[in-house]
Amino acid sequence: MNKREILTAKRQKSSEGGGLDKIASQHKKGKLTARERIHFLIDEGSFQEIGSLVTHRSKDFGMEKQQFLGDGVVTGYGTIAGRLIYVFSQDFTIFGGSLSETHAEKIVKIMDLAMKNGAPLIGLNDSGGARIQEGVVSLGGYADIFYRNTLASGVIPQLSAIMGPCAGGAVYSPAITDYIFMVENTSYMFVTGPNVVKTVTHEEVTSEELGGASVHSSKSGVAHFAAANEIECINQLKKLLSYIPSNCEEQAPLLPYTISNETRDVLKDIIPGNANQPYDMRDVVSGIVDEDSFFEVHKNFAENIIVGFARLAGRSIGIVGNQPSQLAGCLDIHASQKAARFVRFCDCFNIPLLVLEDVPGFLPGTDQEWNAIITNGAKLLYAFSEATVPRITVITRKAYGGAYDVMNSKHIGCDLNFAWPTSEIAVMGAKGAAEIIFKKEIDTSEDKEAKMKEKTDEYGDLFANPYRAAERGFIDEVIFPEETREKLIKGFKMLENKVVNLPRKKHGNIPL
Repeated sequence: MNKREILTAKRQKSSEGGGLDKIASQHKKGKLTARERIHFLIDEGSFQEIGSLVTHRSKDFGMEKQQFLGDGVVTGYGTIAGRLIYVFSQDFTIFGGSLSETHAEKIVKIMDLAMKNGAPLIGLNDSGGARIQEGVVSLGGYADIFYRNTLASGVIPQLSAIMGPCAGGAVYSPAITDYIFMVENTSYMFVTGPNVVKTVTHEEVTSEELGGASVHSSKSGVAHFAAANEIECINQLKKLLSYIPSNCEEQAPLLPYTISNETRDVLKDIIPGNANQPYDMRDVVSGIVDEDSFFEVHKNFAENIIVGFARLAGRSIGIVGNQPSQLAGCLDIHASQKAARFVRFCDCFNIPLLVLEDVPGFLPGTDQEWNAIITNGAKLLYAFSEATVPRITVITRKAYGGAYDVMNSKHIGCDLNFAWPTSEIAVMGAKGAAEIIFKKEIDTSEDKEAKMKEKTDEYGDLFANPYRAAERGFIDEVIFPEETREKLIKGFKMLENKVVNLPRKKHGNIPL
């Protein structure tokens, strides 16, 4: 063969991965190949591969006789919706996608390029873990990746799609990245697999039960998104990218929008007449943001708080909202963790924050206290206090106790605080307050029930409203619900050049 034919043959060999039989096996499992995933992810014709002819260097256990071009991972760059991104896609058809020294070097190379050029990094994970035939050099390769994940954190967006197995040390790279996507029934993550679990704890558990997409998207919160299939997963990933900038120095994409009549009458009747009756905060969100623009994150985890991205007059914003239909909207350990993580991501990447507040307090109970609700609740407080992006809070109903402070109050640096006429801003609910303040009067009354009602109404008239807070300037304006969208559009526009200089430090010590 001449030199052109040699290169053509090598390119063809590289494109076949572990061979046609292995590709067929991958399809039989309902999975795409590494290159097919890139095809559906990247703009057509834009992918430029790097390292297609790399092979491993191992000579132990007869490995020198098993050489595959690319060595189990496809790496390169391309565009999504015209924006530069870097991607690696692990190839399960080559040694089960296991990570070798050279496999890691390929990933590290594009991570370094992503950092130098300020572009998002996407990892499509499908790997059996470290290549055991290589011993410590494969472990060193993982550590090289972890280190760069950490350096890149908050500098460029890092997105991880789990398309197959991800076990042992392999899970820690996705865990450091910003968002994790999983595919139901074909992907799983765990530190120790079912066999080890059975040996150590004698529990019988399948891979899906131990670390499948449904488990991690609802119970552990490890996964932010769960998709029914790989195409849906890739589409979710692309949608998320549309809300976020390419790096920490840029702003999120701003879509064209012409402001007209922004009154939203649909918001008038969302809050029930009974203060203890639940409603869905998503209805408030949909009444405020641009039509069909809300993209929820962590939908099935800690459902007593909702977080996600949306557009407001074409502007990308992050939304955090208490959910009265779940646990009455109380803050608990998981809700605090979920919201704190989201707030910190938005602050990293210059995405303004809208907080929709209806919170009766922190969830009481021994389970919460013994599992450190104090420290975990402080994470959310810390995240809001540290955030320098534009921040606006709208109190729709309850804002009680310490939870009022934590949910982006004026006192911790919120820029604009609005309240609906239905809002109640107080240390606690009127009934509980009356029981404490007027205990003696109620206990000595002939008609305790009537006296209790009288004193509850008295406290409610004084504090179960937004006006005491507005008198103090803790609320900037009490607004009608239908005015909310217009107020927010103008507020975020006013804040778009906001600059805050935090005290000089190496970094803070968030209560982890």
